[in-house]
Amino acid sequence: MATPLGLSSLFSSRLSTTPSLFPIHRKEFNRRRIILVTASGGGKPTILVAEKLGQAGIDLLKKHANVDCSYDLSVEELCTKISLCDALIVRSGTKVGRDVFESSRGRLKVVGRAGVGIDNVDLAAATEYGCLVVNAPTANTVAAAEHGIALLTAMARNVAQADASIKAGKWMRNKYVGVSLVGKTLAVLGFGKVGSEVARRARGLGMHVITHDPYAPADRARAIGVELVSFEVAISTADFISLHLPLTAATSKMLNDETFARMKRGVRIVNVARGGVIDEDALLRALDSGVVAQAALDVFTVEPPVKDNKLVLHESVTATPHLGASTMEAQEGVAVEIAEAVVGALRGELAATAVNAPMVPPEVLRELKPYVVLAEKLGRLAVQLVTGGSGVDAVKVTYASSRSPDDLDTRLLRAMVIKGLIEPISSVFINLVNSDYVAKQRGVKISEERMVLDGSPGDPIEYITVRIANVESRFASALSESGEIKVEGRVKQGVPSLTKVGLFGVDVSLEGSVILCRQVDQPGMIGKVASILGDENVNVSFMSVGRIAPGKQAVMAIGVDEQPSKETLKKIGDISAIEEFVFLKL
Repeated sequence: MATPLGLSSLFSSRLSTTPSLFPIHRKEFNRRRIILVTASGGGKPTILVAEKLGQAGIDLLKKHANVDCSYDLSVEELCTKISLCDALIVRSGTKVGRDVFESSRGRLKVVGRAGVGIDNVDLAAATEYGCLVVNAPTANTVAAAEHGIALLTAMARNVAQADASIKAGKWMRNKYVGVSLVGKTLAVLGFGKVGSEVARRARGLGMHVITHDPYAPADRARAIGVELVSFEVAISTADFISLHLPLTAATSKMLNDETFARMKRGVRIVNVARGGVIDEDALLRALDSGVVAQAALDVFTVEPPVKDNKLVLHESVTATPHLGASTMEAQEGVAVEIAEAVVGALRGELAATAVNAPMVPPEVLRELKPYVVLAEKLGRLAVQLVTGGSGVDAVKVTYASSRSPDDLDTRLLRAMVIKGLIEPISSVFINLVNSDYVAKQRGVKISEERMVLDGSPGDPIEYITVRIANVESRFASALSESGEIKVEGRVKQGVPSLTKVGLFGVDVSLEGSVILCRQVDQPGMIGKVASILGDENVNVSFMSVGRIAPGKQAVMAIGVDEQPSKETLKKIGDISAIEEFVFLKL
């Protein structure tokens, strides 16, 4: 008779009796409940819209969720409301800090930022609490670029000052003589979506455009006639500087007394990015000294600026109240883009605009979709093969493909393997957002290997192998020659399948659950097992046998739609030719 080791633990819905498989650093990780990005319960999810959103976006949200539009909330009010919400949508005016995620008590699954910048969202806290953060990076690109150009030209020709003067009853043509843009050098700091569009338009105005961005490829800059230079060259040679940088620790107060001192005297500065990128006190000093001739600012460190702000009131400053994305077209576009991203995330769809999860282009997401399922299922199978007393600390994932490593993005697949490994043996619910965080907290090292196969590139991956080292197995036949637990799978006609367990080749669809049996290879074994399952109304979806040689040992893999009872599994174990077996829940 074969007895499955630790069988009772496998019948609990969360497998909560085996959390010791991973060493838990309790001081750093206090077993917070981290929720998957899916709608809770059978009803509609609730979405809190905390700042004004275009009506098209609101209408889309209302088709899929209960929508609460509550604007100008205090921090306390937001923290009170958030425990009743599955998603939160904000613009730039609402700070979503750690206190918000703590107050959500695990219910908040998605934060949508209606725009590009996400410096008002605590990404570390969002990741720790398993909350996906998505933004809307494309809809307002043109609007922001157009506003940057509008400020550039208005500043160069003193449009705002001349307008105020004539409305005050004055006619001061000589005072407001401007400068031409043709032939002048514009330095674009930050060559992302908005920066590149500003550069493209400035080229059309006859300007010589240079850019500094440590992450921008030189060929992309050359394609639109822009020269990629160092930061020092950019600030020291430019007649105009246009900022298009996110606010990070590295960019905070990037323009300060020291950098202003290295600029060409009389430089003109445009900022439609983030106010904190400029040290505003230093800019005021540079304007007063004449180092900076003019500045055009759409953003400020504190918004709105305090009354009587000296920088806003400075005669050489053109100021607008954060209007970069404020066109009718952009507002509607951003509203729809963020609504689609939030609704998709609540449905459990992979978000192409996620900012705290593996960033994978939409076309890659579509291609990898069945492999994402395969990766999670293999991780889930592998960890259930570990004996309860063993500690998992080393996992190796191998991707076999005929594509070059540069053409195969495996970050998403790694995240799904981690999800499959940890979730079945833990009370922690995880998702793509916090998978690396949870693995690190539990002391699990994930290594990856890419095996390049001969042949022309076709499917992105031929097979995926998951190995767990330095552990004991509940099913000895799952061990490889080197003593690791080893499972391997492929995608066959779009369906994830288990193709190898240890040294044994099998072929079973990874749907429902799987029973693995090691047996003496003899006639009638498939019929005996199928008969027992049939008598207990357990439907068999697939059955496959892999053997070393005729009459020797074999492994039978059985896919079942329902979870067999303990009595049914005991009957299978009582078959004399079966040496060991295990039930694995997918």
